[in-house]
Amino acid sequence: MDFSQIIPSLPSLWDGMKLTLQLLALAVLGGIVLGTVLALARMSSNTVLSGLAKAYVNYFRSIPLLLVITWFYLAVPMILNWITGEFIAVGAFTSCLVAFVMFEAAYYCEIVRAGIQSISKGQLNAAYALGMNYGQAMRLIMLPQAFRKMTPLLLQQSIILFQDTSLVYAVGLIDFLNAARARGDIMGQSHEFLIFAGAVYFVISFGASTVVKRLQKRLAV
Repeated sequence: MDFSQIIPSLPSLWDGMKLTLQLLALAVLGGIVLGTVLALARMSSNTVLSGLAKAYVNYFRSIPLLLVITWFYLAVPMILNWITGEFIAVGAFTSCLVAFVMFEAAYYCEIVRAGIQSISKGQLNAAYALGMNYGQAMRLIMLPQAFRKMTPLLLQQSIILFQDTSLVYAVGLIDFLNAARARGDIMGQSHEFLIFAGAVYFVISFGASTVVKRLQKRLAV
């Protein structure tokens, strides 16, 4: 084992890590927003809206993420071509971002829904008694408390998403893992670079998990 070429390769590896973190941040933000909308839809008294949200969640939680990434990259341009009659290329980053947002939204939805349901219904009734409508009650009373309770779970799911970003290799996107693999192949030290990449993923994931556990203890009070 010879790890001497890793330090000179750090700039190119950092470029891959920047793409990974950018994809992670945008996917988490979009996933939480869409997941919150889905959670509110699932809890709606409208059976059609609730049924559609439930079907969405069950569908995306029943298929592999790799399939979703590949589908968006390969099938979406074909569908757009069929609709518009023109070939519209979808970049690898855009297709991966949309796939992550839509896939993770199904999981964030269940986290948000559980957080809302953990809040006493008496607070919702009190909001109605003050003259608030459903949207105001959720936005001002229920969601702020729910997000405080479910922050550790949201962060834990984000850690899982960070690990799942390595699946973008399927569409040729150069994230941190792909950058390490490519650099290792060039240097003839593929094993060393993959071991280093695994160590980086472990350190980041373990460190983030430790922070989440401490935060969970603080918020539990």
